[in-house]
Formats: sequence, C-alpha cells, structure tokens
Amino acid sequence: MNIRVVSAIALLCLVWGSLWGLVKHSLQVFPPFLFISTRLILAALTLMLIQRILKKSILPQHHEWKSLIILSLLICFGFYATQTFAMQFVGSGLSAVLVFTMPIFIAVLAHYFLNEKLNTQKILGLILGTLGLIAILWPQLHHVHMNMSLLGQVLLIGSGFFWALSTVYIKKNFAAYDKIKLTIWQLLLGGSLMFVMALLFEPVDAQVWLNPLNESALFYIAVVGTGFAFVLWNWIVSQVDTFVASISIMCIPILSLFFGALIWREALTLNILIGAAFICLGIVMSSLKMKVQKNRLAYAGNQQR
Repeated sequence: MNIRVVSAIALLCLVWGSLWGLVKHSLQVFPPFLFISTRLILAALTLMLIQRILKKSILPQHHEWKSLIILSLLICFGFYATQTFAMQFVGSGLSAVLVFTMPIFIAVLAHYFLNEKLNTQKILGLILGTLGLIAILWPQLHHVHMNMSLLGQVLLIGSGFFWALSTVYIKKNFAAYDKIKLTIWQLLLGGSLMFVMALLFEPVDAQVWLNPLNESALFYIAVVGTGFAFVLWNWIVSQVDTFVASISIMCIPILSLFFGALIWREALTLNILIGAAFICLGIVMSSLKMKVQKNRLAYAGNQQR
C-alpha cells in the first residue's frame, strides 16, 4: 500500500475509533431513528455542498439509480439502522468489536463475488473469529434465555454482515465512481426514507435538538464520522483488495474498547477481552495469506527460470 492509502487508513481508524462512545452517548439523548436519519442526511448535504464547490456533478445518471438505491438500503437500513437500535442495549466498545467482525464476512463474500479466493489460512481465521464471538456471547449463551443485550449483540453482528455486503457491492459496481458523489447518495436515499418513518413514530423535542452541546456532537458524528469517514472508506476500498481494506481497520474496535473504558467507564470483562483477542487474531491470520502466497508464487517463478 502507498503512503496515501496508509495515511487514509490511519486517519479513518482514529475517527471511527473515537466515534462509538459518542454515538452511544447521543442515543441516550436523541430518539434513535431520528438521530441516525438526521446524521445521514446532514452528512450527505455537507458532501453535496463540497461537491458543488468542487464544481463536480451531483445527480446520478438514469441507469445508476437502481444500483444506488440498493446500496443505500444496505448501508442505511442493513448497517446503520440495525446498529443504532442494537447500541441502545450494548456498550460502545463491545458494539465496535461485534460490528468489526465485518472482515470475516468479507472473506466469504469476496470469495464468491470478487474472485478473492478463500484459502486455508482465511478459513482458520474464520474459525478463530467464530471462537471470539462465542467468547463474547458466552454469558448469554451459558444461561440460554433471550434478553435485549443478547438480541443487541446478534443484531450488531448482522450489522457487520450488511457492511461487508455493501462493501463488496461497492467494489463490484462502483470501483471507478466518484467517491463523494457515491457517498452522498448512499446516505441520502435511505436516510430520507428513514427520517420520514421516524417522524411518524418518534417524538420531536426542540430543546434536545437546539442544545449547543448536542448539536456539536451531532455535527461531529454526521460530518466527520459519517460523511468524511465514508468517503475515505469508499476510496480505500477502491484502491486495494476489499479484504486488505477491511483488515487494515481492525484496530478500530480495540480503540473503541479503550475509549469506552477510559471515557465512558464501560466495563472490560474477561470474556470481552478474550473474544476481542480471538477476533483480531482471526482477522490477522486471514490476512497473512496475502504476503505468504505472493512470496511462494514469486519463488516458484524464479525456480522455473
């Protein structure tokens, strides 16, 4: 990876690593789906303004709408809405660990849809990741009874799956697409639909929305943590292998656990630490095949000469 990609990854990890606790706090203040839809729309409108300043096109072409609508539903409802609902019942650090099982799902999806082959080391990584999930979920699984915490954890894993699915979809259909324009519509279409639905079922308290502290948090989450960060993510995905891109941001859940414990006083239980370690080990194990396989191929080529 070149220095631009590495710098983008480092910046993205810092932004997203610090975001989870702030989102968790905001969900205690704002109605959840009004919050998430406002976040998505505000991010999209800010990017639209930037696109206008750059004098680049904003409106998609006629044949692009269908693919953009599918992508927006995957991101806004499959990823964001599921995650937002679940985080009401799960701590921010643990939420990040569960959502960032995404690389494990990408390993499987990319094998079938992007011709990024699933080999022995990736399979071993998937097994280690699964053991990590079991470790994290063990207190609930051990007693085998449904509660909102367990439901939230399962939904967060589902959110990671939809993120992986949308990432593969972007790589397959939008590899060369304008990344700001792509992010605008992937956030705006689904976000607008969610906003209308949220207005029908959630209360609107003007004092909450006009509070300067709440507005500042919402601005950072929307503009920096959503709009800017997703432009970076979409660009990174277009520059490198999808699995490499997902592996490269694996430090985010560790940062989130750290910030959750340090700032929000969230407990780091032994099963969470063991589970996080297994998940990260599984992701690293899966990624090692890239270099190993390439070195073997290069060695074989030199031997033939």
